[in-house]
Amino acid sequence: MIEMSLAEIAEVTGGRLHRTDGSERVTASVEFDSRELRAGGLFVALPGERVDGHTFAAKAVADGAAGVLAGREVDAPAVIAPPVHGADGGTSNAMALAGDTDGSGAAVLAALAKLARHVVDRLTEDGLFVVGVTGSSGKTSTKDLIAQLLEPLGPTVAPPGSFNNELGHPWTALRADASTRHLVLELSARGPGHIAELARVAPPTIGVVLNVGSAHVGEFGSREGIAKTKGELVEALPSDGVAILNADDPLVAAMASRTSARVVFVGESPEATVRAENVRLDDQARASFRLVTPQGSADVTLSLYGEHHVGNALTAAAIALEAGTDVEDVARRLSSAQRRSARRMEVTTREDGVTVLNDSYNANPESMKAALKTLASMARSGGRRSWAVLSEMGELGTDSVSAHDEIGRLAVRLNISRLVVVGDAAAPMHTGASHEGSWGEESVLVPDTDAAVALLRDELRPDDVVLVKASKVAEMWRVADALLEGTELEGTE
Repeated sequence: MIEMSLAEIAEVTGGRLHRTDGSERVTASVEFDSRELRAGGLFVALPGERVDGHTFAAKAVADGAAGVLAGREVDAPAVIAPPVHGADGGTSNAMALAGDTDGSGAAVLAALAKLARHVVDRLTEDGLFVVGVTGSSGKTSTKDLIAQLLEPLGPTVAPPGSFNNELGHPWTALRADASTRHLVLELSARGPGHIAELARVAPPTIGVVLNVGSAHVGEFGSREGIAKTKGELVEALPSDGVAILNADDPLVAAMASRTSARVVFVGESPEATVRAENVRLDDQARASFRLVTPQGSADVTLSLYGEHHVGNALTAAAIALEAGTDVEDVARRLSSAQRRSARRMEVTTREDGVTVLNDSYNANPESMKAALKTLASMARSGGRRSWAVLSEMGELGTDSVSAHDEIGRLAVRLNISRLVVVGDAAAPMHTGASHEGSWGEESVLVPDTDAAVALLRDELRPDDVVLVKASKVAEMWRVADALLEGTELEGTE
Protein backbone atom coordinates (compact mmCIF):
# COMPACT_ATOMS: atom_id res chain seq x y z
CA MET A 1 0.00 0.00 0.00
CA ILE A 2 1.10 3.59 -0.44
CA GLU A 3 2.20 5.30 2.76
CA MET A 4 -0.66 7.07 4.56
CA SER A 5 -1.32 8.40 8.05
CA LEU A 6 -4.27 7.21 10.12
CA ALA A 7 -5.69 10.74 9.76
CA GLU A 8 -5.57 10.43 5.97
CA ILE A 9 -7.21 6.98 6.15
CA ALA A 10 -9.97 8.40 8.34
CA GLU A 11 -10.59 11.18 5.84
CA VAL A 12 -10.71 8.78 2.88
CA THR A 13 -13.02 6.27 4.58
CA GLY A 14 -15.24 8.78 6.41
CA GLY A 15 -14.20 7.20 9.69
CA ARG A 16 -13.29 8.80 13.01
CA LEU A 17 -10.03 8.62 14.91
CA HIS A 18 -9.99 6.70 18.18
CA ARG A 19 -7.19 6.77 20.78
CA THR A 20 -4.92 8.60 18.34
CA ASP A 21 -4.28 12.01 16.86
CA GLY A 22 -3.89 10.30 13.48
CA SER A 23 -0.17 10.91 13.13
CA GLU A 24 0.77 7.21 13.00
CA ARG A 25 1.78 6.24 9.49
CA VAL A 26 0.95 3.02 7.69
CA THR A 27 4.08 1.94 5.83
CA ALA A 28 3.44 -1.78 5.30
CA SER A 29 0.63 -4.03 4.11
CA VAL A 30 -3.03 -4.10 5.12
CA GLU A 31 -3.95 -7.42 6.78
CA PHE A 32 -7.08 -8.99 8.26
CA ASP A 33 -5.04 -11.90 9.65
CA SER A 34 -3.01 -10.56 12.57
CA ARG A 35 -0.44 -13.32 12.05
CA GLU A 36 0.49 -11.79 8.68
CA LEU A 37 1.09 -8.25 9.97
CA ARG A 38 4.43 -6.56 9.58
CA ALA A 39 5.71 -3.55 11.46
CA GLY A 40 3.94 -0.44 10.20
CA GLY A 41 1.00 -2.36 8.75
CA LEU A 42 -2.72 -1.69 9.13
CA PHE A 43 -4.80 -4.33 10.91
CA VAL A 44 -8.34 -4.77 9.58
CA ALA A 45 -10.60 -6.00 12.40
CA LEU A 46 -13.40 -8.23 11.12
CA PRO A 47 -15.89 -10.37 13.04
CA GLY A 48 -15.80 -14.08 12.32
CA GLU A 49 -17.80 -17.18 13.05
CA ARG A 50 -15.33 -18.36 15.71
CA VAL A 51 -13.25 -15.29 16.58
CA ASP A 52 -13.68 -11.54 16.30
CA GLY A 53 -10.74 -9.58 14.93
CA HIS A 54 -11.59 -6.66 17.21
CA THR A 55 -10.31 -8.70 20.16
CA PHE A 56 -6.85 -8.85 18.53
CA ALA A 57 -6.55 -5.10 17.94
CA ALA A 58 -4.42 -4.26 20.97
CA LYS A 59 -2.06 -7.17 20.36
CA ALA A 60 -1.72 -6.24 16.68
CA VAL A 61 -0.56 -2.75 17.62
CA ALA A 62 1.69 -4.08 20.37
CA ASP A 63 3.29 -6.33 17.75
CA GLY A 64 4.05 -3.36 15.52
CA ALA A 65 0.92 -2.43 13.54
CA ALA A 66 0.54 1.30 13.01
CA GLY A 67 -3.15 1.13 13.79
CA VAL A 68 -6.45 -0.62 13.23
CA LEU A 69 -9.38 -0.21 10.85
CA ALA A 70 -12.32 -1.27 13.00
CA GLY A 71 -16.09 -1.30 13.05
CA ARG A 72 -16.36 -0.42 16.73
CA GLU A 73 -14.11 1.00 19.45
CA VAL A 74 -11.08 -1.07 20.41
CA ASP A 75 -8.24 -0.79 22.91
CA ALA A 76 -5.77 0.54 20.34
CA PRO A 77 -5.16 3.48 17.96
CA ALA A 78 -7.82 3.06 15.29
CA VAL A 79 -9.94 4.45 12.54
CA ILE A 80 -13.55 3.56 13.34
CA ALA A 81 -15.45 2.95 10.10
CA PRO A 82 -18.82 4.65 9.79
CA PRO A 83 -21.90 2.40 9.88
CA VAL A 84 -23.55 1.47 6.61
CA HIS A 85 -27.26 1.54 5.97
CA GLY A 86 -28.72 -0.55 3.11
CA ALA A 87 -27.57 0.87 -0.19
CA ASP A 88 -25.45 3.58 1.47
CA GLY A 89 -22.15 3.96 -0.28
CA GLY A 90 -22.80 1.10 -2.66
CA THR A 91 -22.74 -1.51 0.08
CA SER A 92 -26.12 -3.13 -0.53
CA ASN A 93 -24.35 -6.13 -2.06
CA ALA A 94 -21.78 -6.48 0.71
CA MET A 95 -20.94 -10.06 1.58
CA ALA A 96 -22.45 -11.47 4.73
CA LEU A 97 -19.83 -12.10 7.40
CA ALA A 98 -20.52 -14.84 9.89
CA GLY A 99 -20.62 -13.32 13.36
CA ASP A 100 -21.36 -9.79 12.14
CA THR A 101 -24.21 -9.29 14.57
CA ASP A 102 -23.73 -5.55 15.04
CA GLY A 103 -22.89 -4.51 11.46
CA SER A 104 -19.26 -3.78 12.31
CA GLY A 105 -18.05 -6.16 9.60
CA ALA A 106 -20.12 -4.49 6.89
CA ALA A 107 -18.82 -1.11 8.02
CA VAL A 108 -15.19 -2.27 7.80
CA LEU A 109 -15.68 -3.82 4.35
CA ALA A 110 -17.21 -0.59 3.05
CA ALA A 111 -14.34 1.43 4.47
CA LEU A 112 -11.79 -1.00 3.05
CA ALA A 113 -13.37 -0.56 -0.39
CA LYS A 114 -13.11 3.23 -0.14
CA LEU A 115 -9.48 2.97 0.91
CA ALA A 116 -8.67 0.63 -1.98
CA ARG A 117 -10.36 2.96 -4.47
CA HIS A 118 -8.33 5.91 -3.18
CA VAL A 119 -5.05 4.00 -3.49
CA VAL A 120 -5.85 2.65 -6.96
CA ASP A 121 -6.86 6.10 -8.19
CA ARG A 122 -3.58 7.55 -6.93
CA LEU A 123 -1.52 4.80 -8.54
CA THR A 124 -3.46 4.89 -11.81
CA GLU A 125 -2.49 8.53 -12.18
CA ASP A 126 1.12 7.31 -12.09
CA GLY A 127 0.55 4.66 -14.76
CA LEU A 128 -0.82 1.61 -12.92
CA PHE A 129 -2.28 -0.92 -15.42
CA VAL A 130 -5.38 -2.61 -13.89
CA VAL A 131 -6.75 -5.86 -15.32
CA GLY A 132 -10.07 -7.34 -14.18
CA VAL A 133 -10.98 -10.96 -14.95
CA THR A 134 -14.39 -12.59 -14.61
CA GLY A 135 -16.14 -15.68 -15.94
CA SER A 136 -17.97 -18.74 -14.71
CA SER A 137 -14.80 -20.84 -14.67
CA GLY A 138 -11.08 -20.44 -15.23
CA LYS A 139 -10.66 -17.05 -13.51
CA THR A 140 -7.89 -18.11 -11.17
CA SER A 141 -5.85 -20.06 -13.73
CA THR A 142 -6.14 -17.20 -16.21
CA LYS A 143 -5.22 -14.61 -13.60
CA ASP A 144 -2.09 -16.63 -12.83
CA LEU A 145 -1.15 -16.78 -16.52
CA ILE A 146 -1.71 -13.05 -16.99
CA ALA A 147 0.51 -12.26 -14.00
CA GLN A 148 3.31 -14.45 -15.33
CA LEU A 149 3.23 -12.71 -18.70
CA LEU A 150 3.19 -9.22 -17.18
CA GLU A 151 5.82 -9.71 -14.48
CA PRO A 152 8.81 -9.35 -16.85
CA LEU A 153 7.44 -5.90 -17.78
CA GLY A 154 7.39 -4.60 -14.21
CA PRO A 155 6.24 -5.31 -10.63
CA THR A 156 2.89 -7.08 -10.73
CA VAL A 157 0.32 -7.73 -8.00
CA ALA A 158 -2.22 -10.54 -8.29
CA PRO A 159 -4.29 -12.31 -5.62
CA PRO A 160 -3.18 -15.61 -4.16
CA GLY A 161 -5.72 -18.28 -5.02
CA SER A 162 -9.24 -16.92 -5.47
CA PHE A 163 -9.35 -13.69 -3.47
CA ASN A 164 -12.18 -12.30 -5.56
CA ASN A 165 -14.97 -11.06 -3.27
CA GLU A 166 -15.71 -7.93 -1.23
CA LEU A 167 -12.84 -8.72 1.13
CA GLY A 168 -10.24 -10.31 -1.12
CA HIS A 169 -10.71 -7.78 -3.92
CA PRO A 170 -9.81 -4.58 -1.99
CA TRP A 171 -7.22 -6.49 0.07
CA THR A 172 -5.44 -7.43 -3.18
CA ALA A 173 -5.72 -3.92 -4.58
CA LEU A 174 -4.09 -2.59 -1.41
CA ARG A 175 -1.03 -4.80 -2.04
CA ALA A 176 -0.11 -2.36 -4.80
CA ASP A 177 2.34 0.42 -3.99
CA ALA A 178 4.24 3.11 -5.83
CA SER A 179 6.47 0.55 -7.54
CA THR A 180 3.59 -1.56 -8.89
CA ARG A 181 3.04 -1.42 -12.63
CA HIS A 182 0.32 -4.07 -13.06
CA LEU A 183 -2.62 -5.04 -10.83
CA VAL A 184 -4.45 -8.22 -11.89
CA LEU A 185 -7.76 -8.86 -10.16
CA GLU A 186 -10.46 -11.52 -10.16
CA LEU A 187 -14.10 -10.49 -9.87
CA SER A 188 -16.75 -12.94 -8.69
CA ALA A 189 -20.47 -12.50 -8.16
CA ARG A 190 -23.28 -14.07 -6.19
CA GLY A 191 -25.92 -11.82 -7.71
CA PRO A 192 -26.62 -8.82 -9.95
CA GLY A 193 -24.60 -5.73 -9.17
CA HIS A 194 -21.71 -7.51 -7.46
CA ILE A 195 -19.25 -7.18 -10.34
CA ALA A 196 -20.20 -3.56 -10.94
CA GLU A 197 -19.52 -2.87 -7.27
CA LEU A 198 -16.12 -4.58 -7.34
CA ALA A 199 -15.21 -2.68 -10.50
CA ARG A 200 -15.89 0.56 -8.65
CA VAL A 201 -13.38 -0.47 -5.97
CA ALA A 202 -10.56 -0.85 -8.52
CA PRO A 203 -11.60 0.48 -11.95
CA PRO A 204 -10.01 -1.74 -14.61
CA THR A 205 -8.12 -0.58 -17.66
CA ILE A 206 -8.65 -3.97 -19.30
CA GLY A 207 -11.65 -6.19 -18.62
CA VAL A 208 -11.78 -9.91 -19.43
CA VAL A 209 -14.88 -12.11 -19.65
CA LEU A 210 -13.85 -15.74 -20.12
CA ASN A 211 -17.14 -17.59 -20.38
CA VAL A 212 -20.73 -17.84 -19.18
CA GLY A 213 -21.52 -21.21 -17.66
CA SER A 214 -23.88 -22.66 -15.09
CA ALA A 215 -21.97 -21.79 -11.90
CA HIS A 216 -24.33 -20.02 -9.48
CA VAL A 217 -27.29 -20.46 -11.81
CA GLY A 218 -29.33 -21.07 -8.65
CA GLU A 219 -28.75 -17.43 -7.69
CA PHE A 220 -29.09 -15.92 -11.17
CA GLY A 221 -31.94 -18.04 -12.53
CA SER A 222 -30.44 -18.65 -15.99
CA ARG A 223 -27.26 -18.42 -18.04
CA GLU A 224 -28.65 -15.21 -19.54
CA GLY A 225 -28.91 -13.82 -16.01
CA ILE A 226 -25.31 -14.79 -15.38
CA ALA A 227 -24.26 -13.12 -18.64
CA LYS A 228 -26.02 -9.91 -17.66
CA THR A 229 -23.99 -9.76 -14.45
CA LYS A 230 -20.65 -10.82 -15.98
CA GLY A 231 -21.10 -8.07 -18.55
CA GLU A 232 -21.07 -5.47 -15.80
CA LEU A 233 -17.29 -5.65 -16.07
CA VAL A 234 -17.12 -4.47 -19.68
CA GLU A 235 -19.70 -1.79 -18.94
CA ALA A 236 -17.33 -0.44 -16.29
CA LEU A 237 -14.45 0.05 -18.74
CA PRO A 238 -13.47 3.55 -19.88
CA SER A 239 -13.70 4.47 -23.54
CA ASP A 240 -9.93 4.22 -23.84
CA GLY A 241 -9.93 0.78 -22.17
CA VAL A 242 -9.93 -2.69 -23.73
CA ALA A 243 -12.46 -5.51 -23.42
CA ILE A 244 -11.06 -9.01 -24.00
CA LEU A 245 -13.98 -11.27 -24.98
CA ASN A 246 -14.24 -14.99 -25.77
CA ALA A 247 -15.31 -15.24 -29.41
CA ASP A 248 -16.21 -18.92 -28.93
CA ASP A 249 -18.92 -18.19 -26.34
CA PRO A 250 -21.92 -16.44 -27.94
CA LEU A 251 -23.11 -14.94 -24.65
CA VAL A 252 -19.66 -13.40 -24.10
CA ALA A 253 -19.17 -12.27 -27.69
CA ALA A 254 -22.51 -10.42 -27.49
CA MET A 255 -21.10 -8.25 -24.68
CA ALA A 256 -19.20 -6.23 -27.30
CA SER A 257 -22.32 -4.10 -27.67
CA ARG A 258 -22.30 -3.26 -23.96
CA THR A 259 -19.00 -1.39 -23.81
CA SER A 260 -17.51 1.79 -25.21
CA ALA A 261 -14.04 0.26 -24.88
CA ARG A 262 -12.10 -1.23 -27.76
CA VAL A 263 -12.91 -4.95 -28.13
CA VAL A 264 -10.39 -7.74 -28.74
CA PHE A 265 -11.85 -11.19 -29.41
CA VAL A 266 -9.91 -14.32 -28.45
CA GLY A 267 -10.60 -17.97 -29.22
CA GLU A 268 -10.36 -20.63 -31.88
CA SER A 269 -12.99 -18.97 -34.06
CA PRO A 270 -11.69 -17.49 -37.35
CA GLU A 271 -13.24 -14.19 -36.23
CA ALA A 272 -11.00 -14.00 -33.15
CA THR A 273 -8.34 -11.27 -33.19
CA VAL A 274 -5.99 -13.40 -31.08
CA ARG A 275 -6.60 -17.04 -31.87
CA ALA A 276 -5.26 -20.56 -31.64
CA GLU A 277 -4.81 -22.71 -34.72
CA ASN A 278 -3.84 -26.39 -35.02
CA VAL A 279 -4.54 -27.23 -31.36
CA ARG A 280 -3.24 -30.65 -30.35
CA LEU A 281 -2.65 -32.53 -27.07
CA ASP A 282 0.30 -34.63 -25.97
CA ASP A 283 -0.01 -37.85 -23.95
CA GLN A 284 -0.41 -35.79 -20.75
CA ALA A 285 -3.25 -33.66 -22.21
CA ARG A 286 -1.00 -30.62 -22.51
CA ALA A 287 -1.89 -28.39 -25.44
CA SER A 288 0.25 -27.04 -28.24
CA PHE A 289 -1.02 -24.56 -30.83
CA ARG A 290 -0.11 -21.82 -33.25
CA LEU A 291 -0.72 -18.40 -31.70
CA VAL A 292 -2.04 -16.08 -34.43
CA THR A 293 -2.26 -12.32 -33.81
CA PRO A 294 -2.29 -9.09 -35.84
CA GLN A 295 1.34 -8.64 -34.77
CA GLY A 296 2.42 -12.04 -36.06
CA SER A 297 2.36 -15.73 -35.17
CA ALA A 298 4.35 -18.12 -32.97
CA ASP A 299 4.14 -21.66 -31.60
CA VAL A 300 3.06 -22.31 -28.00
CA THR A 301 3.44 -25.50 -25.96
CA LEU A 302 1.72 -25.30 -22.59
CA SER A 303 2.86 -27.18 -19.50
CA LEU A 304 -0.65 -26.94 -18.03
CA TYR A 305 -2.97 -29.95 -18.17
CA GLY A 306 -6.16 -29.78 -20.22
CA GLU A 307 -7.30 -28.35 -23.53
CA HIS A 308 -9.43 -25.78 -21.68
CA HIS A 309 -6.22 -23.87 -20.89
CA VAL A 310 -5.92 -22.83 -24.54
CA GLY A 311 -8.61 -20.17 -24.07
CA ASN A 312 -7.00 -19.01 -20.83
CA ALA A 313 -3.64 -18.72 -22.59
CA LEU A 314 -5.12 -16.71 -25.46
CA THR A 315 -6.60 -14.25 -22.99
CA ALA A 316 -3.26 -13.81 -21.26
CA ALA A 317 -1.57 -13.41 -24.64
CA ALA A 318 -3.97 -10.66 -25.69
CA ILE A 319 -3.28 -8.72 -22.51
CA ALA A 320 0.49 -9.10 -22.80
CA LEU A 321 0.31 -7.84 -26.39
CA GLU A 322 -1.68 -4.81 -25.20
CA ALA A 323 1.06 -4.17 -22.64
CA GLY A 324 3.70 -4.11 -25.38
CA THR A 325 5.15 -7.62 -25.40
CA ASP A 326 6.02 -8.99 -28.85
CA VAL A 327 4.52 -12.25 -30.12
CA GLU A 328 7.65 -14.35 -29.77
CA ASP A 329 8.07 -13.31 -26.14
CA VAL A 330 4.39 -14.01 -25.44
CA ALA A 331 4.73 -17.52 -26.87
CA ARG A 332 7.92 -18.18 -24.90
CA ARG A 333 6.41 -16.99 -21.62
CA LEU A 334 3.23 -18.97 -22.16
CA SER A 335 5.25 -22.09 -22.85
CA SER A 336 7.15 -21.69 -19.58
CA ALA A 337 4.15 -20.66 -17.44
CA GLN A 338 3.30 -22.86 -14.45
CA ARG A 339 0.28 -23.55 -12.30
CA ARG A 340 0.42 -21.29 -9.25
CA SER A 341 -2.81 -21.89 -7.33
CA ALA A 342 -3.34 -25.07 -5.36
CA ARG A 343 -5.91 -27.79 -6.09
CA ARG A 344 -6.48 -26.69 -9.67
CA MET A 345 -5.39 -29.47 -12.01
CA GLU A 346 -2.55 -30.21 -9.62
CA VAL A 347 -0.98 -33.32 -11.15
CA THR A 348 1.22 -35.60 -9.05
CA THR A 349 2.53 -39.10 -9.75
CA ARG A 350 3.19 -41.57 -6.94
CA GLU A 351 6.11 -44.01 -6.86
CA ASP A 352 3.78 -46.79 -8.04
CA GLY A 353 2.83 -44.77 -11.12
CA VAL A 354 -0.64 -43.74 -9.92
CA THR A 355 -1.29 -40.20 -11.15
CA VAL A 356 -3.60 -37.98 -9.09
CA LEU A 357 -5.31 -35.00 -10.74
CA ASN A 358 -6.29 -32.84 -7.77
CA ASP A 359 -8.84 -30.37 -9.16
CA SER A 360 -10.77 -30.23 -5.91
CA TYR A 361 -10.81 -26.49 -5.24
CA ASN A 362 -14.19 -25.96 -6.87
CA ALA A 363 -16.49 -27.25 -9.61
CA ASN A 364 -19.33 -26.35 -11.93
CA PRO A 365 -20.69 -28.24 -14.94
CA GLU A 366 -18.30 -26.62 -17.40
CA SER A 367 -15.15 -27.14 -15.35
CA MET A 368 -16.26 -30.68 -14.50
CA LYS A 369 -16.61 -31.52 -18.20
CA ALA A 370 -13.19 -30.03 -18.96
CA ALA A 371 -11.58 -32.05 -16.15
CA LEU A 372 -13.22 -35.30 -17.30
CA LYS A 373 -12.02 -34.73 -20.85
CA THR A 374 -8.49 -34.15 -19.55
CA LEU A 375 -8.67 -37.36 -17.51
CA ALA A 376 -9.91 -39.33 -20.52
CA SER A 377 -7.16 -37.93 -22.75
CA MET A 378 -4.39 -38.73 -20.26
CA ALA A 379 -5.64 -42.28 -19.70
CA ARG A 380 -6.33 -43.03 -23.35
CA SER A 381 -2.91 -41.96 -24.63
CA GLY A 382 -1.15 -44.20 -22.11
CA GLY A 383 -3.57 -47.13 -22.16
CA ARG A 384 -4.22 -46.58 -18.43
CA ARG A 385 -7.27 -47.10 -16.23
CA SER A 386 -9.10 -43.89 -15.36
CA TRP A 387 -10.96 -43.03 -12.15
CA ALA A 388 -13.28 -40.07 -11.71
CA VAL A 389 -13.89 -39.43 -8.01
CA LEU A 390 -16.54 -36.74 -7.98
CA SER A 391 -18.90 -35.06 -5.56
CA GLU A 392 -21.48 -32.31 -5.67
CA MET A 393 -21.46 -29.16 -7.73
CA GLY A 394 -23.06 -26.46 -5.60
CA GLU A 395 -25.39 -23.54 -6.29
CA LEU A 396 -27.10 -25.01 -9.35
CA GLY A 397 -30.65 -24.45 -8.12
CA THR A 398 -33.37 -26.34 -9.94
CA ASP A 399 -30.83 -27.52 -12.54
CA SER A 400 -28.87 -29.50 -9.95
CA VAL A 401 -30.31 -32.96 -10.65
CA SER A 402 -30.08 -32.71 -14.43
CA ALA A 403 -26.56 -31.19 -14.30
CA HIS A 404 -25.25 -33.98 -12.07
CA ASP A 405 -27.01 -36.60 -14.20
CA GLU A 406 -25.33 -35.17 -17.32
CA ILE A 407 -21.88 -35.43 -15.74
CA GLY A 408 -22.45 -39.09 -14.91
CA ARG A 409 -23.52 -39.80 -18.48
CA LEU A 410 -20.49 -37.93 -19.84
CA ALA A 411 -18.17 -40.12 -17.76
CA VAL A 412 -19.63 -43.13 -19.55
CA ARG A 413 -19.38 -41.57 -23.01
CA LEU A 414 -15.74 -40.68 -22.36
CA ASN A 415 -15.09 -44.30 -21.42
CA ILE A 416 -13.91 -43.48 -17.90
CA SER A 417 -13.03 -46.82 -16.28
CA ARG A 418 -14.54 -46.19 -12.85
CA LEU A 419 -16.78 -43.45 -11.44
CA VAL A 420 -16.87 -42.96 -7.67
CA VAL A 421 -19.65 -40.58 -6.63
CA VAL A 422 -19.31 -39.20 -3.10
CA GLY A 423 -22.34 -38.15 -1.05
CA ASP A 424 -26.09 -38.08 -1.58
CA ALA A 425 -26.04 -34.55 -3.02
CA ALA A 426 -24.13 -35.91 -6.03
CA ALA A 427 -26.17 -39.13 -6.33
CA PRO A 428 -27.72 -38.13 -9.70
CA MET A 429 -24.24 -38.55 -11.22
CA HIS A 430 -24.36 -42.22 -10.24
CA THR A 431 -27.90 -42.52 -11.54
CA GLY A 432 -27.01 -40.91 -14.87
CA ALA A 433 -23.98 -43.16 -15.34
CA SER A 434 -26.00 -46.25 -14.45
CA HIS A 435 -28.66 -45.36 -17.02
CA GLU A 436 -26.18 -44.58 -19.79
CA GLY A 437 -25.18 -47.56 -21.92
CA SER A 438 -24.48 -50.81 -20.13
CA TRP A 439 -22.67 -49.42 -17.08
CA GLY A 440 -23.20 -51.31 -13.85
CA GLU A 441 -20.43 -51.77 -11.28
CA GLU A 442 -18.27 -49.24 -13.10
CA SER A 443 -20.14 -46.56 -11.10
CA VAL A 444 -20.44 -46.65 -7.33
CA LEU A 445 -22.04 -44.28 -4.83
CA VAL A 446 -20.27 -43.94 -1.47
CA PRO A 447 -21.47 -41.91 1.54
CA ASP A 448 -18.40 -39.78 2.29
CA THR A 449 -14.74 -39.06 1.62
CA ASP A 450 -13.55 -41.72 4.07
CA ALA A 451 -15.47 -44.37 2.16
CA ALA A 452 -14.05 -43.09 -1.13
CA VAL A 453 -10.49 -43.29 0.21
CA ALA A 454 -11.05 -46.82 1.52
CA LEU A 455 -12.40 -47.95 -1.87
CA LEU A 456 -9.51 -46.40 -3.77
CA ARG A 457 -6.88 -47.87 -1.48
CA ASP A 458 -8.40 -51.32 -2.04
CA GLU A 459 -8.83 -51.13 -5.79
CA LEU A 460 -6.26 -48.75 -7.29
CA ARG A 461 -3.59 -50.42 -9.40
CA PRO A 462 -0.18 -49.09 -10.43
CA ASP A 463 -0.32 -46.55 -13.29
CA ASP A 464 -4.03 -45.71 -12.79
CA VAL A 465 -5.06 -42.08 -13.31
CA VAL A 466 -7.39 -40.54 -10.70
CA LEU A 467 -9.33 -37.27 -11.01
CA VAL A 468 -10.66 -35.76 -7.76
CA LYS A 469 -13.13 -32.91 -8.22
CA ALA A 470 -16.14 -31.20 -6.61
CA SER A 471 -17.29 -27.87 -5.22
CA LYS A 472 -15.47 -26.60 -2.14
CA VAL A 473 -18.28 -27.56 0.21
CA ALA A 474 -17.55 -31.26 -0.46
CA GLU A 475 -13.93 -30.94 0.77
CA MET A 476 -12.78 -33.51 -1.76
CA TRP A 477 -9.16 -32.45 -1.34
CA ARG A 478 -9.26 -34.82 1.64
CA VAL A 479 -9.39 -37.68 -0.87
CA ALA A 480 -6.49 -36.35 -2.93
CA ASP A 481 -4.41 -35.67 0.18
CA ALA A 482 -5.07 -39.18 1.49
CA LEU A 483 -4.01 -40.75 -1.80
CA LEU A 484 -0.72 -38.86 -1.70
CA GLU A 485 -0.05 -38.97 2.03
CA GLY A 486 3.20 -40.57 3.12
CA THR A 487 4.29 -41.25 -0.44
CA GLU A 488 7.55 -40.24 -2.08
CA LEU A 489 6.15 -38.14 -4.88
CA GLU A 490 7.22 -37.02 -8.29
CA GLY A 491 5.52 -33.75 -9.12
CA THR A 492 4.73 -33.68 -12.81
CA GLU A 493 4.05 -30.00 -13.05
